[in-house]
Amino acid sequence: MKFNHLIQINDKLNPLVDPLSRAQLWRGLVLRAEAPQLFMEHLDDCRIFDKTPDGVSRELRYGNLTVFDTVTFLPLLQVHYQVPAQGEIGASNMHMRIEEPEPDALFVRFEYDIDQPADPTGEEAFYNEFRRSAYEAADIDTIRVIRELAAQQQLGE
Repeated sequence: MKFNHLIQINDKLNPLVDPLSRAQLWRGLVLRAEAPQLFMEHLDDCRIFDKTPDGVSRELRYGNLTVFDTVTFLPLLQVHYQVPAQGEIGASNMHMRIEEPEPDALFVRFEYDIDQPADPTGEEAFYNEFRRSAYEAADIDTIRVIRELAAQQQLGE
């Protein structure tokens, strides 16, 4: 299953939305990888095994489910989450890419590539739509948390 969606960050036509700088947005996206508990209430624990300027290797615990992943950073541009196949979980990739079609017009494109049959039918197709909606809601929530952290001056600037 592959899909993507775009979330607008700054809207010059809406003075009610506080703009974020690219640096603030970037720090928020990196923080989601380094401190995911701030962004995912249902996450029980996160252990970081390796942390470099280029990314982190993590163990995430959701109840009895443990997921290992690697997150790599392309500074001020992209965060890439890679989950290898493990147990009953298929391989997946997610990119969060900052786009700026014109100065200060920031967007984040979320791209998902989840290892599943190319043409799901019936129940699997139904669950794919549910997954897509859940991922989009989580991504909207990610941006909400980043905005809150910026408003609390926790992301600089």
